[in-house]
Amino acid sequence: MSDLTVGDVVAERTVSLTRESLVRYAGASGDFNPIHYRDDVAERVGLSGVLAHGMLTMGLAVETLVEWLGDSGRILEYGVRFTRPVIVDPEDGADVTVSAKVGAVDEETARIDLTVTAAGTAVLGKAQVKIRRA
Repeated sequence: MSDLTVGDVVAERTVSLTRESLVRYAGASGDFNPIHYRDDVAERVGLSGVLAHGMLTMGLAVETLVEWLGDSGRILEYGVRFTRPVIVDPEDGADVTVSAKVGAVDEETARIDLTVTAAGTAVLGKAQVKIRRA
């Protein structure tokens, strides 16, 4: 952690979401908005299908860093902009890909920039995590 260089990729992963994933998250979070599990409701409000919860996507993205950090308590700040929804197909689900790259470094902290995509499109913008260096 002492030799962080801007531009270094420190973690990457792809998470596969299914409709079951959304039901489980709804139960854990208490967010039972039907756009997260009913195609008819999603379409009625102008969506192209059932969406993953934004907070689920945000959580999956930052969780990518935990193994690399070794301690999630080193995360000092985290913020994103929701730019595109993650559509979860009833049969194929959706893959969310996360790449974590060092964006800035100082003596005590570092900024990790997350690139988060689904179906080849960025779904989170300005996803940045400020961490305490070891």
